[in-house]
Amino acid sequence: MTDARTLGELRRSGYTIRPIREEMRSNLMEKLEKNERDIFPGLIGYDDTVIPEIENAVLSGHHMVLLGARGQGKTRLIRALIGLLDPLLPVVAGCEINDDPYGPVCVACRRKLEAEGDALRISWLSRDARYGEKLATPDVTIADLIGEVDPVRIAEGRYLADQEAIHFGLIPRTHRGIFAINELPDLTEKVQVGLFNVMEERDLQIKGFQVRLPLDVLVVATANPEDYTSRGRIVTPLKDRFDVQIRTHYPRRIEDEIAIMEQEVSTADRAGRPVRVPGFLREIVARITFEARAAPEISQSSGVSVRASINNYETLIANAEKRAIRLREPEIVPRLTDLPSLAASTGGKIELDYGGDSLTEGALVERVVNRAVKATFDRYVSLDELGSIVEYIAQGWGVAVSDSMPSADYASGIGTIPGFRDAIEALGPHESPGLMASAAELILEGLHLHEKLDRQREGGRTVFKA
Repeated sequence: MTDARTLGELRRSGYTIRPIREEMRSNLMEKLEKNERDIFPGLIGYDDTVIPEIENAVLSGHHMVLLGARGQGKTRLIRALIGLLDPLLPVVAGCEINDDPYGPVCVACRRKLEAEGDALRISWLSRDARYGEKLATPDVTIADLIGEVDPVRIAEGRYLADQEAIHFGLIPRTHRGIFAINELPDLTEKVQVGLFNVMEERDLQIKGFQVRLPLDVLVVATANPEDYTSRGRIVTPLKDRFDVQIRTHYPRRIEDEIAIMEQEVSTADRAGRPVRVPGFLREIVARITFEARAAPEISQSSGVSVRASINNYETLIANAEKRAIRLREPEIVPRLTDLPSLAASTGGKIELDYGGDSLTEGALVERVVNRAVKATFDRYVSLDELGSIVEYIAQGWGVAVSDSMPSADYASGIGTIPGFRDAIEALGPHESPGLMASAAELILEGLHLHEKLDRQREGGRTVFKA
């Protein structure tokens, strides 16, 4: 069918054009009938909560507003809706609003159809080109979204009341597609009012001229609950025109947070060095975010974005990569001595609650990291089985570790401390020097956090003593 280049060829092919909501509904039903599991790819942790509500909205043909704190994947959810559009859609060639060749709504295309008939030229629009998105800011105008009388066209001799004198905005240019508004409350109330007709009556009005242009657009928006009080609000009539309000949330399981981290981590060229992150370190990074979301010292109204986990994971790997390059080690293995590097990638993701402790941001990040390390240590290690290590160090021996120490240096130290190698093996297979060094640091740090060992930091060097 995509070989058709004129309206006549399209008619002879038997191609049927559907309204946007019917098209999305039909494509979703087809996926459900095939029992497809990945209808919205890349979205993790929403299978039993948000995605069923979105499916209901699509089947009902509803405009949607996604309500949730920052970093909950709201924009990704909206963009995933593109997958429910047909791969290609026939439009009148050259039309700025992607008009339907069977029943055009703009004056210019209707004139073309009347003059050319079945010879009317058509082109095929990809599903990505049928998606429009605008970040709402207070300076967005009606002209940006709906349109404006174009003075150049007036100068060319067109009348003010002529539809062809209008320069269409973003929403008409997304006719027969999906239009998304991010951070909807940031739009001024005047602009929000301008969306009323587009969503309910499905036409548009520009200044004093009533332009009858029945638009076929699915409108989806995002909003942050904090915006209702601090920056703006969604006016009540517009909120009523959104058929459903869907609440998003942060990952509720550590496993989901880890899966998102691994999905989003940068795939930079590592010069042939494999990246091997122990499971307990992945869990520590995810738990840092979980602990921050529960910490009374952190303002929870702003939320702690999933981007905190992603950026921390990338920073952890980057710090380990520097060590591997400098020491010419064959693999990149992060350790707990890399965790202080996360201060820079965590600090900008949290807001202190100044009603509680008068902590500095750095001290708070360290406290959150310690909570995450201790909780992870307790899941992986039995404290009762580490008595021989504590006894050995209590005899006056100290253990020094560093983020710049070669991994091979850890192996010799591990062999001299009774029970240390057995404790590492209990954590799982750690066949390489890098993995053994990472496991050794977890054991030492866990013993310190349980007040079995003292810890002294001097630059990048950490010494554990009795």
